[in-house]
Amino acid sequence: MPRDLKIPDQRHPEKARKPETPRLKKPDWIRVKAPSGKGYSDTKAIMREHNLVTVCEEAGCPNVGECWSQGHATMMIMGEICTRGCTFCNVATGRPDALDVFEPGRVADAVKKLGLNHVVITSVDRDDVDDGGAEHIAQTIRATRRQSPGTTIEVLTPDFLRCGPEALETVVKARPDVFNHNLETVPGLYPEVRPGARYFHSLRLLQRVKEMDPTMFTKSGIMVGLGEDRQAVMQVMDDMRAADVDFITIGQYLQPTSRHHAVARYVTPEEFAGYEKAAWGKGFLMVSATPLTRSSYHAGDDFARLSAARQAKLGNG
Repeated sequence: MPRDLKIPDQRHPEKARKPETPRLKKPDWIRVKAPSGKGYSDTKAIMREHNLVTVCEEAGCPNVGECWSQGHATMMIMGEICTRGCTFCNVATGRPDALDVFEPGRVADAVKKLGLNHVVITSVDRDDVDDGGAEHIAQTIRATRRQSPGTTIEVLTPDFLRCGPEALETVVKARPDVFNHNLETVPGLYPEVRPGARYFHSLRLLQRVKEMDPTMFTKSGIMVGLGEDRQAVMQVMDDMRAADVDFITIGQYLQPTSRHHAVARYVTPEEFAGYEKAAWGKGFLMVSATPLTRSSYHAGDDFARLSAARQAKLGNG
């Protein structure tokens, strides 16, 4: 019998034995309206027509209603099952199907049909594939570029932890406009939050992108409310700047189910404003730090601001 990914214990077999943790009541500033409207319906129809998976749905993003109503959807390629089991993530864990060679073309068709000025393409981790799916990501970039030459492309990639250095080179050579890889949390929480990953490997990945192509924008994000303290967040900012990361996103962690990592606390909007001010002070070209900030939330508008910030910096240099 095939797995039913709508059933939590089948979706997350690695979490089935974990104790349930009480879920904190959400404060007023974290609540959003339920998805509705024609724009939302039209976007959903295009995703279904092209048999595409979106991280908006798979990760349970709170902003799906707002983004889809504007025709903005973040494509999640290489299937809907991830080979990692991060304790914060709602994407299903297990053994994925083989890569779909027709998927890059379907993504490109959907981007064209949606008329996107900027698209975010993310993926599950594919530790079962020799190159971690790097060539598949590159093919998706190239196919999208052919169909929509005026669309700027942002990729949110896995860490390629079990691959040779050529995997990252493959993606960078395909020349996305923005290379995003999320650190997700502070290094001290990696063993419990992101056990299959390594903080300094992810940091070095971002640094290597800049070494290969200094003109490529790099971006990374973390969640707060997992149990970190302010000093650790400040250290992550410094680490990102040392790796020449251009754009930082900071958002509130939301617990998908009672068996996922617990929310330690809800960080206040005032604290987020403090993080934003600190990040600007550390020299990032672009900062997004709010409770509902997610990697691809308002990504198109943010890309325009990112480009303008670089131009202004070069003009003043």
